[in-house]
This record gives sequence, structure tokens and C-alpha cells, in this order.
Amino acid sequence: MDNLFTNERKETFDKLQLAALVGLMIIGAAFVFSATMVSPAETEKAWFAQVWFRQVIWYVLGLGAGAAVCLVDYHTLARWSFVVYWVMIICLVAVLVPFIGKTHGWGARRWIDLPFFQFQPSEFAKLAFILAGANFLSRPPDELWQPRVFWQGIGLMLLPFVLILKEPDLGSALVLLPTGLVMMVVAGTPRRYLLKLAGIVGLLAALFIADIVFLPARWQVPMEQYQRNRLLIYFGRDYTDFAPPNATKAELQSLRQRQWDDAYNVRQALISVGSGGLFGKGWRQGTQNALGYLPRAVAHNDFIFSVIAEEEGFVGSAIILALYAVVLFTGLRIAGRARDRLGKLVAVGVVMLIFSHVFINIGMNIRIMPVTGVPLPLLSYGGSSVLCSLIAVGLMQNIHIHRRGY
Repeated sequence: MDNLFTNERKETFDKLQLAALVGLMIIGAAFVFSATMVSPAETEKAWFAQVWFRQVIWYVLGLGAGAAVCLVDYHTLARWSFVVYWVMIICLVAVLVPFIGKTHGWGARRWIDLPFFQFQPSEFAKLAFILAGANFLSRPPDELWQPRVFWQGIGLMLLPFVLILKEPDLGSALVLLPTGLVMMVVAGTPRRYLLKLAGIVGLLAALFIADIVFLPARWQVPMEQYQRNRLLIYFGRDYTDFAPPNATKAELQSLRQRQWDDAYNVRQALISVGSGGLFGKGWRQGTQNALGYLPRAVAHNDFIFSVIAEEEGFVGSAIILALYAVVLFTGLRIAGRARDRLGKLVAVGVVMLIFSHVFINIGMNIRIMPVTGVPLPLLSYGGSSVLCSLIAVGLMQNIHIHRRGY
């Protein structure tokens, strides 16, 4: 028995998960390089100012942050979880203030510009929610039967959801829902509560989709026009269906042209994925990316999977999925071996968060999901995303390290 205990204690880290993590980072650096170095403006920069090198810096900083998380028992982290949660709520409110929050790309107010870093509170709010939610749900099981506790848990999830939705960042907001609901299921929340909640959410989602896709613009739920256009494109609706009855031929043609332009990114991403074939065109040989058909502004972040699929084909895409599968299944194994409910809930929350990101991002690259701007963990370029992904994995490793308290 002593030998068995000693052998288990020697296994400090989950090496299989770390190996998959390193593989994803190497691939991420290589294909951010491939996606960005086709731009003359990027090649003219000094090597240390290029995007791929900044991504490597974020990997190094993220690994350091993840390692730092491992040094402190996750119970200590959980005791501070509500402090961190409310700090992130304050940041989510602050980012909505015009002179604090900054807009990039589509005009969404999601960032706070700091020296050398564009801080995106929504990414860190996801981790804060997982820690706070796990701490809240790890109470004695009989307390979870109290309606008050159930609705407090829902409120804990809805507060960051609404604030992130307000930015607007629909993708990041939606990621919170499956993460929170799965944590509630694992915690032992009564099934009747969850079934009622699922029914309400399903009904509201159906009404929302019907409203956006079928009703005239004057009756639709208020939302940003680019978000509505993405949903219309995803569901295959024609912009001219929403034109005024007295619209001229020129106006109808203008709407058709706008729809063609709005669907450009999705169309080019599909072409990139399909043109890769079985083995791809080779690293840095992807014509969609090199010739700029896949827009260079998004090729290295939202559509990095399309770059990989074109250059490495089905085999390369399968390797990416296999590496993510290793991270996720080792995460479930860590959850199963956790020494208490708190550790189990944190690990399950992180696994669901990563799975949601992977599913949504790859889904929008192959058009089984609408475009939402959700990054692909460790592959998409972005400091906040990389830091949070590696801190999240650090939390899982922390639970693995402290699976025995003696």
C-alpha cells in the first residue's frame, strides 16, 4: 500500500495533458506565423514585433501564470473566488464606459487598453465564474434542493452573461451557459429544477431565432446589425425578404450585394477547409491565405483552423482534434480523481469551457455554427485568450497535484 501511495505521489503533473498542450502551442505558433507572414506589412517589421513572436511571448507568460496557479492549493484559490468574481464584474461594467472600454474590429466595446496589452475582461470573467460557481455549488447537497440556492446559482451565471452580451460579445456570453449548467448537473442540482430551466431556455432560444429569422425588422429584438446579419446568413435567409414592399430593383440588388459581402468570410473559410484535401497544400503554401482571399485581419485568430485545414488537410485537422480530445479527456479523468466536490466542479467547468470554445470556433469555420468571434484555445492569436487557456489548464493540473490532502 505504501508503494502504491508513493508511486501516485510521484506523478506530480498529468504529463499526457501537458504533452498535448505543448503540441497545440507549437502548432499555434507555426500557423500564426504562416497566417501573418504573407502580409508585406508584417514582414517589414522587426522579428520581435511580429505577431507570431508576440504569440510565443503570450505562451511563455501563460505557462508562467499556469505554473503559479499550481503552487497554491485550489481550496485557497476558491476562498478568494468571489473577490475575483466581483473584480471581474467591475471590469465588465468598466469596459462598457466609452472612455475606458475600447472598440476594435466590428465596433464592439470589449477591451481595456493597457500598456503593451489589450485586456479583454470577458475572457478572465469566464475563469472567475468557474471558480466562484464551483465554490458556491460545492456546498452540502441538501442545500442545493432549496429554490433560493438554485436561483442564486442562476444569478451568479446570468450577471456576467448579461454584461458580456451588452458589449456585445454573443459568443463569449453563450459559452457561460453550457459551462454553468453542466457544473450544476455535476453538483447534484435537482433534476426538476434543471428540466424546467432547460425548457425555459429552449423556448426563449426558439422565440429569439424565430424573431430574428422571420419577423420584420421593426418587430425584432434589439441587437447589433452585424450580429443579425450573421444569423440570417447562417440560417440561409435572403436579405431581400426583409426589404420594404416598395423597394426598387436597385435597392434589392444592393441588399443582395451586401449579403454576398457579409458572407465572404464564411465562404472563403469553407473554400480553405475544402481545398486542403487529405494532406493539405503544405505549410505556408495555402493559396487562400497567401493571396488574401481568407481575410488577413481574421486568418490568424477567428479562422486559424481554416488556415491549418488548407495547409495540412484532413490529417492535420484530425491531429488538432486529437490533441484537444487528449486535453479534454485527461481533464475529465482529473475531475474523476479529484479529492472533493470543489475540485471536481472546477475541472468539469474548465473542460466544458474549453470544449465550448473548440466546438463553436471549428463549427463556424465549417459553417455548422454562426460566426461569433469565439477564439480557438491556444491556436487563435490573442493575449487574453492564451493567458486564460493556460491558467485554466493550470487549474486542472492544480487539482491533479492536490488530489490527496495528506
